[in-house]
Amino acid sequence: MNPSTGNQMNPLADHWRRPWVIEWTQYLLDSYAHWLKRELISREGTTLEQAEHVFTCPFVVVSHGLQDDPILNYGNRTALTLWEMDWDQLTQTPSRQTAEPVNREERARMLDQARFQGYIADYRGVRISRSGRRFLVERATVWNVRQPDGTPLGQAATFSHWTFL
Repeated sequence: MNPSTGNQMNPLADHWRRPWVIEWTQYLLDSYAHWLKRELISREGTTLEQAEHVFTCPFVVVSHGLQDDPILNYGNRTALTLWEMDWDQLTQTPSRQTAEPVNREERARMLDQARFQGYIADYRGVRISRSGRRFLVERATVWNVRQPDGTPLGQAATFSHWTFL
């Protein structure tokens, strides 16, 4: 509840409208197109409309920055629902915590491979939600997010196939 208005807060609020999220979404889209030579979504409309499209699409889009222990900095509505988090929870979560401890070494190897190659396709691995619900991700793509001049910004992933375990 929002104490000042008495209205219930929307855990999936329109964070995609924030200027920095609109800019980040463009980095996600541009980087995906750079590495994979195809578009993640149809790039029609304004940057605001594209940010909304990515946020509301039925597949997962999630990313983290370049910290030593990277923190998630973006998750679309599908990602927030799958990991059972709101925006604030997700964007304070170390990326490694999306995998169980037993799977973190394998996850780190995959991220290093993507960092070296620019992207990897057809990744498969087990992840865990905030409540402990495990799910198998299949056919995921992981790519490096960069500025137009090539400066690294982080990494992102997308997938539309998962199975609860």
